[in-house]
Amino acid sequence: MANCVIAEDETLLRDALVDLLAAAWPELAVAAACEDGAAALEAIAAHQPDVAFLDIRMPGLSGLEVAAALADCSPRTQVVFVTAYDQYAIDAFERGAVDYLQKPVAPDRLAATVRRLKARAAGAGADAQALAAMLRQLGGAAQAGRAPPLVWLTASAGADTRLIMVDDIAYFQSDTKYTVVMTAEGEALLRKPIRDLLEVLDPAVFKQIHRSTIVNLKAIASISRDEMGRGVVRLKNRPETLAVSQPFMALFRNM
Repeated sequence: MANCVIAEDETLLRDALVDLLAAAWPELAVAAACEDGAAALEAIAAHQPDVAFLDIRMPGLSGLEVAAALADCSPRTQVVFVTAYDQYAIDAFERGAVDYLQKPVAPDRLAATVRRLKARAAGAGADAQALAAMLRQLGGAAQAGRAPPLVWLTASAGADTRLIMVDDIAYFQSDTKYTVVMTAEGEALLRKPIRDLLEVLDPAVFKQIHRSTIVNLKAIASISRDEMGRGVVRLKNRPETLAVSQPFMALFRNM
């Protein structure tokens, strides 16, 4: 039986795609239905699905970033992008590396996608070079129209409220109620979840390395693997190290 992972941040659209797939491809099992890119990447690494249906714009990792990591964490997985934005439906999609569905997903369009996926199922997943070329082409388009990144924020440090320049932040780390903002001088607390921060931070500078951690690339001294093969980030101006979830190590492959 074939299986898939679905990544879509809007609950109604995610549930609708699950239902449409049940009708169009009854023998396809949904291994995980995720609401953000980080959860999707971890689910794909865990389940090694035949297909990943990825919303292009999601909190945290975008569908493009998740797809870029698949060559390392799940190379046999075929990719279908799901998008509300017509500008993404460009020639790259027709080159066979991936397919795409435009929201709202039409049953006849999904049926055509299912036929293509089944026809390619005997292969070894998407062609890595074609997929990489397509992702580079789409990457610029994905950033077009994005609001300017956050420059400063306010966070609580005891009884004080600190104004912190984003460039001075080494990393963000969430717990059950707060997000810790860590600088060389110490920590402050922010009442904003990780997924909201990722929408306003510069994606070229701040990278998610764990479902609960975002790191400033400018603050990294080194990235290595420990004796168990787990990723470890060492910082320039902080003594602690940060763990990198195994699937997220693929994001640093070309850095």
